[in-house]
Amino acid sequence: MSYQPAAYRSTNTLAIVSLVAGIASWTVLPFVAAVIAIVCGHLARKEIRLAPPGTVEGDSLAVIGLVMGYLQLALIVLALLLFFSLAALGIGLFAHFFPWHG
Repeated sequence: MSYQPAAYRSTNTLAIVSLVAGIASWTVLPFVAAVIAIVCGHLARKEIRLAPPGTVEGDSLAVIGLVMGYLQLALIVLALLLFFSLAALGIGLFAHFFPWHG
């Protein structure tokens, strides 16, 4: 009977950074952490794909970080669109109801 040593498996560091940044984007640093989560998530997935099969783990961590980052960025964009739309509507209403004021 021959002894087969277990293969060394490691978790990709960028995948962990992506997950942590994705969580941080929802708690403390909305925009900055979302961008970091997206960049690190894509880099981690590339590194995992290029590594020999079964040696690097963390693809699911990277995907979760990517999803959290992209969702946070989408909500930021929607909030900005809503803010500027309401601001434009408010300026229009102000000019409509107070035409002598400007």
